[in-house]
Amino acid sequence: MRWWWTCSVLALLATVVVASSGDRSSDFQNCLSKCVDHCHPWTVLPLDLRLTRWTCTDDCKYTCMHMLTDNAVRYGIPIQQYYGKWPFWRFLGMQEPASVAFSLWNMWYHLHGARQISRRIPATHPMRSYYLTWAYVSINAWIWSAVFHTRDLPRTEKLDYFSAALAIMYALYFTVIRMLHMYPPATDGSTPKAAASSRSTMYITWSVLCITAYIAHVTYLSVLPRFDYAYNMAFNLILGLVHNFLWLLYSLPRPVSLRRFPYAPKKYRPSYAYKAGLIVALTTAATALELFDFPPVGRILDAHALWHLSTPLIAKFWYDFLVEDALDEGWRAPQQ
Repeated sequence: MRWWWTCSVLALLATVVVASSGDRSSDFQNCLSKCVDHCHPWTVLPLDLRLTRWTCTDDCKYTCMHMLTDNAVRYGIPIQQYYGKWPFWRFLGMQEPASVAFSLWNMWYHLHGARQISRRIPATHPMRSYYLTWAYVSINAWIWSAVFHTRDLPRTEKLDYFSAALAIMYALYFTVIRMLHMYPPATDGSTPKAAASSRSTMYITWSVLCITAYIAHVTYLSVLPRFDYAYNMAFNLILGLVHNFLWLLYSLPRPVSLRRFPYAPKKYRPSYAYKAGLIVALTTAATALELFDFPPVGRILDAHALWHLSTPLIAKFWYDFLVEDALDEGWRAPQQ
């Protein structure tokens, strides 16, 4: 499957990202050494750099990086990465301003999605609270993505990765609840007691499993002396693959052992079901942008920024689909 191949390559890239030729070069080290010699306790940086927690040494690294990049462009030499990143022009202290802007754009679409769910899905719908929670978890993830791209520091990096993992984990969590109809039974007595009891046990087991897995994931990455990028990518990859597989099953004309709606025939497939598969395909294509790793155009726009640019509209389509699915007649219990 292309999705697996795409994410496998991304995992490989994640394992080698810390190895950069630019910051190991003698030219860079000589430049940095001379610049740092002029750093003193009384050195005062511009206000925007102080607010974004740049130090004099950080500023020296930035200055030397762009000086060597200028030389590379002038003489037609390949541009190098420094400390695992391409050279970007900073703006108001932001290291990667394009990715910051696009992260905030993603956040806005999730905020809009949360409002859409609140307005259009009835309060009594069993999946409404899960969709709202996922929207808020996603908003949090994109906020920390913007913070991380503003300043790449050990703490902001972990907050970005942990928030992203939580969003992916919760997406799988509510998808399994949605597909297996593990949400709390209706209060009108339409759900048999035996089925309600079995559903409750499955729900508790699944909830405990997800909570335990996430806590273990965060704990493992927090106690390591060095962040395990390969493991983090593999963890998110597995969650994402299972999530996408379930929605692909939903979209297929003849799903295997999957009842899409609690009060509709098992063979019932709404006309919009294909949209779930289309969104999975668009998400995969957007993620594939990460494969085209190239020096940022104008030192502003790179493949990672383009990936962030491509996802807001996908988020909009996803919320439209969730609302359409939630309003389907298959959720309504037959009249007694």
